[in-house]
Amino acid sequence: MPLNSLDLARARWFGSDSPKHIRFSAHGSSVVTCLLFFHNRIISASDDHSIHIYSPFTGELIHSLEGHEGGVWALAASQDTLVSGSTDRTVRIWDLKNGRCTHVFGGHTSTVRCLAIVKPEMVDMPVVGGKEGETKKERWPKRPLIVTGSRDHSLRVWKLPKPSEPEYKADNGDPDAGDNPYHCLHLSDHDHAVRALAARGRTLVSGSYDCTVRIWDIITGEQKWVLVGHTQKVYSVLLDVSRKQACSGSMDGIVRIWSLTTGTCLHTLTGHTSLVGLLGLSPSYLVSAAADSTLRIWDPSTGELKHTLTHTGAITCFQHDEYKVLSGSDGNLKMWNVEDGTLVRDLLTGITGVWQVVFEGRWCVAASNRNDSTVLDVWDFGREEDEGWTEGSSSGVDSDEDGNDENTGDGEVRAQEIEREEKHVVQDDQPIPKGFVNIAL
Repeated sequence: MPLNSLDLARARWFGSDSPKHIRFSAHGSSVVTCLLFFHNRIISASDDHSIHIYSPFTGELIHSLEGHEGGVWALAASQDTLVSGSTDRTVRIWDLKNGRCTHVFGGHTSTVRCLAIVKPEMVDMPVVGGKEGETKKERWPKRPLIVTGSRDHSLRVWKLPKPSEPEYKADNGDPDAGDNPYHCLHLSDHDHAVRALAARGRTLVSGSYDCTVRIWDIITGEQKWVLVGHTQKVYSVLLDVSRKQACSGSMDGIVRIWSLTTGTCLHTLTGHTSLVGLLGLSPSYLVSAAADSTLRIWDPSTGELKHTLTHTGAITCFQHDEYKVLSGSDGNLKMWNVEDGTLVRDLLTGITGVWQVVFEGRWCVAASNRNDSTVLDVWDFGREEDEGWTEGSSSGVDSDEDGNDENTGDGEVRAQEIEREEKHVVQDDQPIPKGFVNIAL
């Protein structure tokens, strides 16, 4: 199978009547808060404090990463390194080859709710003393970084430790991070919890319960823009580097597209009637998902609505690429054609809820609840003649050399719980009540 052929990849996903499928139990009956498919590993995190690594071929548990003292709510991976954030207020770094925790970073004083690994890439930088608008290409950041966002209203920037560098494990949480040689910046201008972030090159975008979106220089810590317009909490953000834009979704039901150049709102995307907790971007499509049971597909350049996809319950998870959308809601997991908005197939039906879904190349993984037990379903849409088709060959979404496509695996919103948010606040050190997922976190 030619690895660059979207037509053949589409044919496999849309035309395979019976893809290879296995199902196995995971994390007891606990919620799967994060899910990654990375270098032929399934990586799942849970509110049971653990992170599991499974084989997609057999479902075998390869490693159980133990150490967090609270639920794990954010993950990102690069090569053989995994970074996790937890309600225990720490950031942990793990060696995926042996499952060992190599670093523990303290500093945040509340739940670490979102994080990203930022890798060096070429970016346009203004020429000092040059003509207006004159730029040159520079490589930033100079080394990989970690950015974390927390319910303590702040973000922190850290160096991603290299395997050859000394291990560091904070004592008693190390609340000021002052002794940590990997700590770079503490960004504390938000007035409420930081719920979402995205970062590329030197640009960091953060979304907060203070209703603002903020744009930062990740190297200097300078706050470039405070983007005001949302009237309720911001739950999701993303960066559209090619168009020099950022996007945000809010509890006010609005999706906004912002200019990174001028700090103005370019497009206000209306139509959702409740919390927009999920956003995704591919080269041609911006997709938003909300508690109103719909996903909406937009043109990211113009803000034009292309299609509306409708479930019977709030959207709990989704992922998309240049030809398909996979979306989960209470009771089912569906596959849609992103180009015309039609339903292709139901992958799961008759289940209690779908916590997470992720796909990469020929593989799809979903975490769901069946009969009060948490299970992982794994599909392989490849054929024997597709032996060379593994990761990243079907999506049309840019990936870096490690196969990491910026999908951090942040546990997303069980949006049907929206009305309970103001009535029930989960404290950092408490387990999640049965059926109550991360809307309050």
